[in-house]
Amino acid sequence: MSNVTVIGTQWGDEGKGKIVDWLASRADIVVRFQGGHNAGHTLVVGDQTYKLSLLPSGLVRGKTGVIGNGVVVDPEAFLAEVERVTAQGLTVSPETLWVADNAALILPVHVATDRAREAARGDRKIGTTGRGIGPAYEDKVARRAIRLCDLAEEETLDWKLDELLLHHNTLLAGLGAPTFTKQALKDHIARLAPRILPYGCTAWARLDEARRSGARILFEGAQAVMLDVDHGTYPFVTSSNTVAAVAASGSGVGPAHVGFVLGIAKAYCTRVGEGPFPSELFDVNGTTLGQRGHEFGTNTGRPRRCGWFDAVLVRQAVKVGGVNGIALTKLDVLDGFDEIKICTGYTLDGAAVSVFPSSPAAQKRVKPVFETIQGWKETTFGARSWADLPAQAIKYIRRIEELIEAPVTLLSTSPERDDTILMRDPFED
Repeated sequence: MSNVTVIGTQWGDEGKGKIVDWLASRADIVVRFQGGHNAGHTLVVGDQTYKLSLLPSGLVRGKTGVIGNGVVVDPEAFLAEVERVTAQGLTVSPETLWVADNAALILPVHVATDRAREAARGDRKIGTTGRGIGPAYEDKVARRAIRLCDLAEEETLDWKLDELLLHHNTLLAGLGAPTFTKQALKDHIARLAPRILPYGCTAWARLDEARRSGARILFEGAQAVMLDVDHGTYPFVTSSNTVAAVAASGSGVGPAHVGFVLGIAKAYCTRVGEGPFPSELFDVNGTTLGQRGHEFGTNTGRPRRCGWFDAVLVRQAVKVGGVNGIALTKLDVLDGFDEIKICTGYTLDGAAVSVFPSSPAAQKRVKPVFETIQGWKETTFGARSWADLPAQAIKYIRRIEELIEAPVTLLSTSPERDDTILMRDPFED
């Protein structure tokens, strides 16, 4: 039996929530290993809709959830989300939800710095959610982060707050934004620490014990490869690595134990916020995709930009992300199109290129090369077997497999959990 790691292969919002929920029914433990509460999963279970930002999706299925050391945790957002899902009937306690005690925390000063810097960028804004994720990761790398375990040590917390404020108040003052007092942050922490500390634990040790006992572990990534801080459309990226390799370092397991890597991709492409998007559509087709796909960000409510499937980007994500198979979602949104296009390559200053360039200037100049495929009139909505799919939809899937050099192992045909076609079981790999 294999463990499974799930990552996005586009710019996020590929429908990871439903796929993780579907897989979680067959797992014992679900681990978030990177990102913050800027990740959004919407899960539809019966008549309940759960909107998760930080909590592992497996909690909805009664599985043990883990927030790994690679995640940056906002204690206030964490506790608010726990309260919200508890009110919806879920059981969330320190027994069912483990938080790595070496995870770095997001404090109000991080949020303030994030928003002040974004405002100062003006027309060159990155499009952050303004939730402090980037500044918290910066503090972690700069070795001045306050971690969950620090909340239990008053002396440690005291000198760490001095160092934190020296940095952030200098930045905030330079940006003309209000600064913070040490007492204000102490009061904020004192209010939240007794409620979050019981969730803290040595998560890596518990995971090691569970793995050795034969537990199935599902590692759940946030965002997607094209938002990876190294491999994405830099600087319009998130502040962490999103590739499957981080499942190991972000949770404290060895790299041999991340298992089958399942990449999630929409049957078309979307993006929230700023940054390059070669296959973006500005016509009626783009509007139709957005309306049919209900394309609004889970966290931001902002409409997603829509475009045709970009095989170049997904192939790149497959290679750098270590993807073994693809879960293709929202195929039903393409029902009824006379023609469907796939981006199969780019031109850059008139020359053909087969990879997405690293340079931001070059990223702006790439032009998509499209291949046109005949659409289908039959519905794929709710299909639960390969035999239920129109022949032309199958041709579309096969062409995607050729272009991205990876098999489609799972197919989602509606938001409902059971409207899923399994071609290859990642847990049995």
